[in-house]
Amino acid sequence: MERPTPLLPFRDRADAARQLAQALDACRGQHPLVLAIPRGAVPMGRILADALQGDLDVVLVRKLGAPGNPEFAVGAIDERGTVWLAPHAARSGADPAYVERESARQLALIRERRARYRGGAPSLDAAGRIAIVVDDGLATGATMAAALRAVRAQGPARLICAVPVAAPESLAGVGHLADEVVCLAQPPDFYAVGAYYLHFPSIDDDMVAALLARPLRAVPADEPAQARAVRVPTDGVVLEGDLRVPAQPRGLVLFAHGSGSSRHSPRNRSVAEVLNAAGIATLLLDLLTPGEDRDRAMRFDIPLLTARLGAALAWARAEPTLRALPLGLFGASTGAAAALATAATHVAAVAAVVSRGGRPDLASAQALAAVRAPTLLIVGAADVEVLALNRQALARLQAPAELVVVPGATHLFEEPGTLAAVARQAAAWFGRWFAA
Repeated sequence: MERPTPLLPFRDRADAARQLAQALDACRGQHPLVLAIPRGAVPMGRILADALQGDLDVVLVRKLGAPGNPEFAVGAIDERGTVWLAPHAARSGADPAYVERESARQLALIRERRARYRGGAPSLDAAGRIAIVVDDGLATGATMAAALRAVRAQGPARLICAVPVAAPESLAGVGHLADEVVCLAQPPDFYAVGAYYLHFPSIDDDMVAALLARPLRAVPADEPAQARAVRVPTDGVVLEGDLRVPAQPRGLVLFAHGSGSSRHSPRNRSVAEVLNAAGIATLLLDLLTPGEDRDRAMRFDIPLLTARLGAALAWARAEPTLRALPLGLFGASTGAAAALATAATHVAAVAAVVSRGGRPDLASAQALAAVRAPTLLIVGAADVEVLALNRQALARLQAPAELVVVPGATHLFEEPGTLAAVARQAAAWFGRWFAA
C-alpha cells in the first residue's frame, strides 16, 4: 500500500510511533504482538502495542561479527539458538569452529538481556498471531532481517515489518521476509537513522525493562467490557459467577479455582483482567457453594468439580452472546485437574487449557491421555514438588503441550512480576489457539 511521505525529520520516536500506528490501524482490535528490536525501538513498540490493543515484547537477535572485524556482520543468531550465515561468511574467515564460538558468545549475551529485561520470563509466542517487528529505522537491514527470520520460525499468522524510515535498498532486501512492509519514508540519500529525528536520545536497559513491565492498557472507554453476575444451575445447587465480556471478544475462558479459593481470588482476577485487555471474555465461577467449600473433602472431589465445570461449559454454550466463541479453561491448583478432566470429556468444545501451579496428577492418567486441547502448564521454579508432578503430566498428555517454568516463583506466584508472567503466557496461549 502506498503511503504519503511524512515531513522529515520526525520530532522523536514517539512522533514516529504514532504515525506508524495510524498506518497499522487495520491491526487494531486483532490483538497483535508487537516485537521491538532493542533498545531504541522499545519506546515505539510500547506506543504501538497500546494504540493497537496488543502485546509488547522484544525480539532478541545478535549479529555474528567477522574474525578481527566485529562490526562486519557475517551472520546472526536469535535467542532460540538459530544461526543464519551470510554467503560471504566463509570468505571472511568465519570457519565452522569460529562460528560455533561466536554463536555461543552472542547467545549468552542474548540470554543475559532477556533476564535483565523480563526477569527471566520466557518470550511471548508469535505462533498464530499477527506479529509486527518494529525498529526505529533501517540502515543496513541486517538486524531486521535476522529478527524477521526468527519470528517467522515461530509460525505467525501474519508477519509485518514496520519502520518509520529506511534506506531504499535495505528495505528492498528485507521485503521478501515479511508478509507486509510498512515504511513511512525512504530518503534516496540515506545517511544514518538518527539523522531523521530531531530528538534521538539513547535508551538504556532500565528504560527497556520498565516499558516491558508496564501492564496492558485497559480496554478503551469507547469500547467498555460488559460485566455481570451470573448463576449457573446444576445438581440441585446454583453456582455464582462473574462474567466479563470485552467488545468484540476473541474467545471465552472459564476459570476453575484451587482448593480454598473462589471467584474472588485476587490472583485469578488479575489474570482475568489481562485476558480481558487482550480481548478475551472470562467467567470466574465458584464450583462449590459456600457450605460445600467448608468440607475439605469436597475441595478435592475432582469428579464433582469436573461435572460442575462441564455444567458451566453447557451454560456458556446456551448463551446467545457466548455460544459462538472459542472456549478455553484456566485451572489453578486442584482446579487444573478439573479443567483437564473437563477437556477430556468435552473434546469438541474446549479449544485450549492453561494450568497455573496446577495439580494435573489429581486427574486420572486416562483423562490426561484423552485431552486433545492444546495445554500450557505454568509452574514456579521454586514449587519443586508441583513442578515434578507437572513434568510427569506433560509426558502423559497426547495433545500439543508445553511446560513453562517461571524463575523465582513459588506455588502462589506472590513474587514480584511472576503473576504478570503467568498472565502474559496465558493470554498468548489462548490467543494463539483461539485464532487456530
